[in-house]
Amino acid sequence: MIDNKVGIFEEVREYPDAAAARRFASLVGLDVMKERLLKEARLLLDPDSLTAWSNKHHRQKTKIVDLFRDRPPLFIFAGDVGTGKTILAETFGDAVSREAGISVTLYALSLNARGTGAVGEMTGLLSAAFAEVKQAAKRGAGRGNKHNCGVILLIDEADALAQSRELAQMHHEDRAGVNALIRGVDDLATGNLPAIVVMCTNRLEALDPAVRRRAAVTFTFNRPNEAQRTAFLRPVLEELGFSSQQIHSLVVATGATQGRSYGYTYSDLAQRLLPGLLLAAYPSGPITFDLAKEVVEHHPPTPPFRESQNAIS
Repeated sequence: MIDNKVGIFEEVREYPDAAAARRFASLVGLDVMKERLLKEARLLLDPDSLTAWSNKHHRQKTKIVDLFRDRPPLFIFAGDVGTGKTILAETFGDAVSREAGISVTLYALSLNARGTGAVGEMTGLLSAAFAEVKQAAKRGAGRGNKHNCGVILLIDEADALAQSRELAQMHHEDRAGVNALIRGVDDLATGNLPAIVVMCTNRLEALDPAVRRRAAVTFTFNRPNEAQRTAFLRPVLEELGFSSQQIHSLVVATGATQGRSYGYTYSDLAQRLLPGLLLAAYPSGPITFDLAKEVVEHHPPTPPFRESQNAIS
């Protein structure tokens, strides 16, 4: 492995992992995204299964199979803060590992890969990171068309590293870094390697157009709707003795209201509202519906990300 003293990777995590499995399962309402991710990952790990499928159903290896394989293995997760992007990116490798019966390694790229602004530093750091991930993928590549392990490169807050080169005020070093990132993605697309790159961003429009064009899929993450909030809150509140009517009342209260055009994010529910409810009751009494209404009133949702307020100048 490369010397990570410079902090190129925030962490390197191996799957299967029980904690990741629990976090993956906690992401309710994202079943379509989960299913697509797992299917894509299976095809990367066992590319010969595409040929087998084509021969079975079309009696030949069709051109669409090669076109599918030639795509860069890049997925973009875009959406507001707290909507589950990073958690899904950090944990779907565990589900892939368990389903395929192989090990999967997550490399989480650190924002330190931007460097200090010295000429060539960001380019060098990004190139080194992609080289390490490529070597790990090569070690996992099988001799045939079924791989022995998989690699996921997670680039969180991707707009900080892949900001559009069309911006007039963009520094030359940043432009060079984006070029290095694009080369790294393209390089992983060659050689039939079991590697996936996931970029998470709150600012999809800020990503360089060449990066966005390379994405096999761009998943859009929204704040949970009423059905999704119900699926998240019901198991917790039913266990506490809340009635269906009471749960529905709280679900409605955590959505958009007359005085607020947005509802709670997943992280608002999991990290603020429910812990706040527990702390409000502990240690003097039980958790009640009346207490829950008070907590909702005093724990409003996080305001939506505003591009105009956070754009890089």
